[in-house]
Amino acid sequence: MQIGIVGLGRMGANIGRRLMERGHQIVAFDRDPKAVTALAGATGAASLKEMVEKLDAPRAVWVMLPAGKITDDTVFALSDLLAAGDVVIDGGNTFYKDDIRRAQALKKKNIGYVDCGTSGGVWGLARGYCMMIGGDKTVVDRLDPIFAALAPGAGGIEKTPGREARDPRVLNGYLHAGPVGAGHFVKMVHNGIEYGLMQAYAEGFDILRGRASDKLPEDERFVLDTADIAEVWRRGSVISSWLLDLTAIALAKSPELSNFEGYVDDSGEGRWTIEAAIDEAVAAPVITAALYARFRSRIAHSFGEKLLSAMRNEFGGHVESLVPAHKAKDEDK
Repeated sequence: MQIGIVGLGRMGANIGRRLMERGHQIVAFDRDPKAVTALAGATGAASLKEMVEKLDAPRAVWVMLPAGKITDDTVFALSDLLAAGDVVIDGGNTFYKDDIRRAQALKKKNIGYVDCGTSGGVWGLARGYCMMIGGDKTVVDRLDPIFAALAPGAGGIEKTPGREARDPRVLNGYLHAGPVGAGHFVKMVHNGIEYGLMQAYAEGFDILRGRASDKLPEDERFVLDTADIAEVWRRGSVISSWLLDLTAIALAKSPELSNFEGYVDDSGEGRWTIEAAIDEAVAAPVITAALYARFRSRIAHSFGEKLLSAMRNEFGGHVESLVPAHKAKDEDK
């Protein structure tokens, strides 16, 4: 299948590579010409207009840009170039209410709109992407070859008992969650949960590390190897997870995490999840506290906050105020 991709950053370029590895044809555009050239095997375009002209009708264009104005502007620019029967897929982390608004506008031109919450970060090229999709069933079904190629597949995960009559695509790592907006809503809550999980790991490892404090009675002090603890917890523990795998990687690289300052950013989904909880009168104290902890990290930095930064760097390539390498080496000695 042929598809256009707009935005060739960390995830957009790898989405293109994974699709090409599985036999799909890519027409790629990025405002940085070097990014287009770097995507070997794709047909490059110097503008949105040129990309649309190189796609066969009915066209499909995957937009992989940061949430907000740049995505909004790109979607509406595409709507002026595309024709009836074409479809725009927003694969970024857009606020679900923006999806609903955009889809309503594009529907007037008979252009389809699909929102696709995409999880997998910088590891997605090799592992595949977990996708939560919103849109009209006919349009989503037409795009199934794209989603199937990007998805991780069933792998070695055991089937959940009682799922025999349910959608088999879920077992391969992608879900048609509902109408437009539903995909990004599910991904938003997914990321809110991620905030809570990451904060729990960060606090736990901060407590482990703090046990060596000279403020404690000497016979109650333990100098604990957090890298080894992370590693042993990966093996048979009830708190094992991919985030713990990434924690173990980060701690093995730098036990003191001295190449991180501890400033932890947020990309919006945690805030939106809390807003949804307020709308629904659902208590969400863990996710709320996790978001507030990120706010606090921007004032003073603990080891736990360094670990949050390290996890974000491992799974998504997010770089947050890294300490210069020469200083980090000195602190890790």
